[in-house]
Amino acid sequence: MPEKAPLLCVVGARPNFMKMAAVLPALRQRGVPCRLVHTGQHYGADMMGSFFDQLGIPAPDENLEVGSGSHAWQTAEIMKRFETVLLQSKAAAVLVVGDVNSTVACALVAAKLQVPVIHVEAGLRSFDRTMPEEINRVLTDQLSQLLFTTEREAEVNLLREGISRGIHFVGNVMIDTLLRMLPLAPQVSRIVNSPFPLEKGSYGVVTLHRPSNVDAPETLEPLLRCLGEVARHLPLILPLHPRTQNRIEAFGLGALLQSTGLLALPPLGYVEMLGLMRDARLVLTDSGGIQEETTALGVPCLTARPGTERPITVTQGTNTITGSDPERILGAVREILEGRGKAGRIPELWDGRAGERIAAILQEKFAP
Repeated sequence: MPEKAPLLCVVGARPNFMKMAAVLPALRQRGVPCRLVHTGQHYGADMMGSFFDQLGIPAPDENLEVGSGSHAWQTAEIMKRFETVLLQSKAAAVLVVGDVNSTVACALVAAKLQVPVIHVEAGLRSFDRTMPEEINRVLTDQLSQLLFTTEREAEVNLLREGISRGIHFVGNVMIDTLLRMLPLAPQVSRIVNSPFPLEKGSYGVVTLHRPSNVDAPETLEPLLRCLGEVARHLPLILPLHPRTQNRIEAFGLGALLQSTGLLALPPLGYVEMLGLMRDARLVLTDSGGIQEETTALGVPCLTARPGTERPITVTQGTNTITGSDPERILGAVREILEGRGKAGRIPELWDGRAGERIAAILQEKFAP
């Protein structure tokens, strides 16, 4: 009997790894033939670190080694290199996750070659087209034949855009990985070398990397000063994204960062970051994934963006939208420190079994 054509499962950037860590094992357990393609959109020890080892993801079958560049260059380079892999593989379908450049680039190549596209985490919308991720999300969903959603509102978004085919509400694969890895997350004292004791609930965590927050000194400087004000009342730990680190240096804000009293760290591995968030009093972020993770952990989250593509983290979870306005941030921090932060609840189907649901659906279509 001839070998069944595989699914090509694509990862490219750090958030993709946590999602694929839930999907890939579930597919293989059900006998769905699949091959892992890493585009190399994020690369090197500072961004990938031990993610593959920590999450139990096997070495990729293909590494396109694209590297960094402008959105247009990176997307085009991924498309050129992925086309060769797709043609050689004779794949049954291409499975993409999330909303990064690798997601839309590989989906577009597959669609042009008449290969079905499967999108995990479909239908999320910020309704802000200035975000590159929003463009990636919209286009990928238009190209997909199977669309797996994390929350019910995502289906409403898809139907509004005229997409009614192949929609399945399966839950959140990010939470699958979080629940599996949480027992391995270390205590904060094993992660941070602090001049003063850090215990559960005694500190906050900050992550900033969005261009809207870090690419202009007139935005980044007030944010750093605001964080310095917060740090007077609550120690803050800031794992620095390479983009943010580069902007701080380019804008001459290194001295300001040091004066704020923030505990700046290099990028952390997944379980280390999970441990920091689990024991934090609050998290301030502009990351979409962290909004979901803090909701699952029951930790108050402040999102330094004007909106979110994950509204369920606000309506049901622990997330509050503050934007990057220092006064709103300080007011929201004050509420949390006074015991008035959101308690939230766990959204529907965020139960650690989303990957299993996806695999069960794909088994019917693609297993031998």
